Amino acid sequence: MDKIEHIGIAVSNLQSARNIYEKLLDTTVYKIEDVLTEGVKTAFLQSGPNKIELLEATSPDSPIAKFIAKKGEGVHHIAFAVDDIEAEMDRLKAAGFILLNDKPKPGADNKMVCFIHPKSCNGVLVELCQEMK
Repeated sequence: MDKIEHIGIAVSNLQSARNIYEKLLDTTVYKIEDVLTEGVKTAFLQSGPNKIELLEATSPDSPIAKFIAKKGEGVHHIAFAVDDIEAEMDRLKAAGFILLNDKPKPGADNKMVCFIHPKSCNGVLVELCQEMK
């Protein structure tokens, strides 16, 4: 894994959270995107080399809605950039990690993504991200 790609934060109201994080980081959202496969609307902010992804559920049965219902708003996942997502998935499976999807799938911000089950990472949801070429 190359670096932390972003930190995902589950929010109940994207506009309200956007206002808070734009003030906090003294920057503006550079991209808002719906990810239909995940039932989520995302907003990305950049602060120096770091990115924050705000995630708002677009349906009551989406993973973000379930997360907020169970744990409340807050840090949802940490994402790592990888050069070859399929090779990294194979490496992690061989090392005993439980992946939440068998193949990479399109995610937000022009990335192919795969999630690692929190049970494999001490309760933390981990996302692998590879830039789509």
